[in-house]
Amino acid sequence: MDNVVIENSVSENNELKIDVIQLKKAALILRAINHKLRQQIMKLLHQNEKMTVTEIYVKLRLEQSVASQHLAILRKAGFVNTVRDGKFIHYSVSYERLDQVHHFVYELLK
Repeated sequence: MDNVVIENSVSENNELKIDVIQLKKAALILRAINHKLRQQIMKLLHQNEKMTVTEIYVKLRLEQSVASQHLAILRKAGFVNTVRDGKFIHYSVSYERLDQVHHFVYELLK
């Protein structure tokens, strides 16, 4: 039952099918962006095109560990891109991912 497409919610033998794994993944992605501090980080990245974790935590007056933790959540959900430049990692907004999520939410709320 875990790997069934949600679009086909009723099988031929009238059994309800829900892809629980995919549902949980989708919830984690939405939860990642539905957080005030992570939204602030995204806005800051949008305004500056790309930033290092140091630039982010200094600008937002956060502890380095807090900024890193939230960036990791955003990265795992695909909302930020990373590019390594020597010892620095530059973060930027993944506009493609935001578009995907906006489209998904729009369709969900129709």
